[in-house]
Amino acid sequence: MGKYAVVTGASSGIGLEMTKILAAMGYNLFIVARRKDRLDKIAEKIEAHYNVKCETMKADLSKISGCDELYDRIKDLSVEIFINNAGFGKCGSFLKTELSVEMDMLDLNCRAMHYLFKKMTRKLYNEKEAYIMNVGSSAGLLPGGPYMATYYASKAYVTSLTQAVNSELKDINSGLKVSCLCPGPVQTEFNEVADVEFALPGISARDCALIALTEMFKGKCVIVPKLYMKAAVIGGRLLPRKLLVDMTGRQQKKKLNR
Repeated sequence: MGKYAVVTGASSGIGLEMTKILAAMGYNLFIVARRKDRLDKIAEKIEAHYNVKCETMKADLSKISGCDELYDRIKDLSVEIFINNAGFGKCGSFLKTELSVEMDMLDLNCRAMHYLFKKMTRKLYNEKEAYIMNVGSSAGLLPGGPYMATYYASKAYVTSLTQAVNSELKDINSGLKVSCLCPGPVQTEFNEVADVEFALPGISARDCALIALTEMFKGKCVIVPKLYMKAAVIGGRLLPRKLLVDMTGRQQKKKLNR
């Protein structure tokens, strides 16, 4: 039947570029997003160009019922790769941002990620070779992000959980490799949804996806694309926590549309 790669948040950005790369590698695809019309167009092009099967599913993964539906659809497939990519951010003062939006963000960035990560880890840990990638952010490697407080906190959850599970799987010599992608600014629809303008130059979604998948196949746990972001993360570890939070806050203020 052939191996499958499952990608959530596959209708644009990093998820879409990973979908194309995995198709070119010969994987059958199961792609998920909220925009079914866009998914169907992507699937049609992929099947025509790469001669692989591409199944689509519309799902709202911010709801556990949506996660349940997704897992029910893929539990019997021969999945080798699961890309846990769905998520979003929002910029603004914690006093002013909408609580309902932040709850939706936590539901998607944390609860849905956790739910699918758990289900797929249990499905794949006995495989000789399998991969799960949770898409986080370089924000998850920093102590806090004033003016994107909830987003930074949600991505710290992704990073922490992935690193812990990676260690547990190594202890049992599992063939499943889990990784967390922690990019800096990427040129995607993220900034439109988050209502921000990046203060630092962003890399292309294609470059990010290529680096991420290359490092994933090598078994790297925390993946930070591009040298300048790696340097920023490493440098941040040497600074006092309060100073780093203040510096991050000043940088975040530059993102706000005023």
